[in-house]
Amino acid sequence: MQRRLLLAALFVTVAGCASPPPAAVHTHDPTSSTLQGDATRPAQAQWIRTELYFSVGTVDGKEGAVSPARWREFLDKEVTSRFPDGFTVFDAYGQWRDHGAKEPERLSTKVIVILHENNPQYAGNIEAIRLAYKRITGDLSVLRLSQPADVSF
Repeated sequence: MQRRLLLAALFVTVAGCASPPPAAVHTHDPTSSTLQGDATRPAQAQWIRTELYFSVGTVDGKEGAVSPARWREFLDKEVTSRFPDGFTVFDAYGQWRDHGAKEPERLSTKVIVILHENNPQYAGNIEAIRLAYKRITGDLSVLRLSQPADVSF
């Protein structure tokens, strides 16, 4: 009887080890890596790199500051919902001189970089993000830079 229980326990343990590991971003065997990329993201697609520049307040922190919590809420609600596969955010410094102003505004800035396929849905998503931020902050503009990108995963 003990022998049967031991064999059953051994079988369950070995069967558990034989199941494949969950899908992951990183490989546990670097020698198996190839340049084939991610089959779900077609290499033949026409890709665009879009950068969006957002003022989060003056560098001295006196005017129009968007708190880190409010920025994160904006990302979660407006950006992640439209680009759930991912994007990158950089902290930056920017200057902007309005027409007729003597001095530029010195701004704390966030830059979002999104790599996306060139299609009307994604273009509309980009514009919706810009409009949402302008409505939230009252800013007159959110700079957009879009250019073709040669993308490989």
